[in-house]
Amino acid sequence: MATDIENETSSKYKIYTKTGDTGTSSLYNGQRLPKDADYFCALGDVDELNSVVGAAREFCGPECASTCSQLEVIQSRLLDVGSAVATPNNSSQFKLNRTRFDASSTTQLEAWIDEMDTSLPALKNFILPSGGKASVFLHMARSICRRAERSVIPLTREGHIDEQVAVYLNRLSDYLFTAARFTASLQECPEVIYRKQS
Repeated sequence: MATDIENETSSKYKIYTKTGDTGTSSLYNGQRLPKDADYFCALGDVDELNSVVGAAREFCGPECASTCSQLEVIQSRLLDVGSAVATPNNSSQFKLNRTRFDASSTTQLEAWIDEMDTSLPALKNFILPSGGKASVFLHMARSICRRAERSVIPLTREGHIDEQVAVYLNRLSDYLFTAARFTASLQECPEVIYRKQS
């Protein structure tokens, strides 16, 4: 047993590698690029999105257990999105196969949206980010998701990564908006209606 632990410890990854000290970083295929390249901007936006989804999940109480479970799945899928972004289409077939993004994840989001929507009142006005802490963080995640999508679009348009990644992010923003409203409803926190300046 002690030997196993020692082996596990010796193979542990270091937090810092110093390889990025000169302002470059590596994609999954080993290609080194400046840290402000489109790939890394997209990866940063997706990472930020994941963190805010995690914050929203922490504010989902027991009455929102199903949403909490869904958000946990989404956080894992966002890591898959990152893997796909970090593996351009000119990578080896082995790496592309390992990081291919499955379109069924988008279908799953649509099913969750439809399920929540059946219990929500029709939206007749614009609403402000509101409805309690979980709802507000979900609205924040929606905004960041839109930015992540905008970062990914040039990469998909130029054929560098699979368009399914952008499709997923587009649908995810719809999910996050619906989940924000659904969570506000479950937690009985009123949404604030937009009022036009008089």
